[in-house]
This record gives sequence, structure tokens and C-alpha cells, in this order.
Amino acid sequence: MSRVASIVCAVSLVLYGASCFILPASTPRGAPQQGAGAVAQPSASSVAPESAGSWSPIAIGAALGLLAAVATARPALAADLENGEAVFQGNCTACHAGGNNSIVAEKKLKKDALVTYGKYDVGAIITQVTNGNGSMPAFGDKLGPDDIEDVANYVFNKADKW
Repeated sequence: MSRVASIVCAVSLVLYGASCFILPASTPRGAPQQGAGAVAQPSASSVAPESAGSWSPIAIGAALGLLAAVATARPALAADLENGEAVFQGNCTACHAGGNNSIVAEKKLKKDALVTYGKYDVGAIITQVTNGNGSMPAFGDKLGPDDIEDVANYVFNKADKW
């Protein structure tokens, strides 16, 4: 679900919650019915409790809490690009700073080089990172599968921006 759809859903839930729990739907049972211009004097037995028409702080808190949780939550992605960037900074920048290659200059992480060498694919990048190849060491034993997938997606997404 996109962030905008999440916000729209949260606002809808808040409004629904307000209509169901916060405001009374009709005159409370036992409350006097007033006609046009008439002043009613309710008897002691027909007076509704004071809280019948008041706002519920619990419902307001629940609605605002739900809104805050949905509006500030990070969207769930198949690949966590922020984690991918952190993994890249910690493990790859020694040789690949700025998408370059300080060991084999022509094998950069930029899109044109990745296409030339058949690596412009997340699966191919995952294989390269996991198993290594040529002068690149394998990171399959050092990094977990999620970190490798995240860094591969990060490199793939940055390839045309470097």
C-alpha cells in the first residue's frame, strides 16, 4: 500500500471512529425531547448520565494513536534500500566508492559497465556479492542473505545515478 493510500485509510478510520465512538448518534435514551421553542424541564428519573453526550478521551486517543502509527510508519519494501546503503558503506566503498572500481577500473558499478558485463540485474549482483568473481572477494559468509539482497538492490538502483 502506498504512503498516500495509507494516510487516506488512516483518516477514513479516524473519521469512522469519531462517528461511531466519539459523538453520540442520536439523543441519548431518556433525554427530554424538545419541540420548537419549548423549554423542557426533565424529571429526575429521566435525566441521562452526564457522560452520554460527552467526548470519549479513550476513543480520541485510540483514533489519534492509529493515525500516528499509520502516518509515520515506513513502507514495507521487498528490499530495504537504507540498509543496502549502510551495508555498501561498510563493506564495498573501499573498492567501489562513488560506483567506481579502484582495482579493475573498467568494471564500475555504473549502469553502462554493468550492462557491458552482464551484471545489470539484481540476481546477477546477488550472485557476484555472494560468490565473488575475479579480484572481488565473496561476501556470502560475511553477510546474511537479507543484507546481500538489500545491497544488490541498492547497487541496482544507484547504477544509473552514479
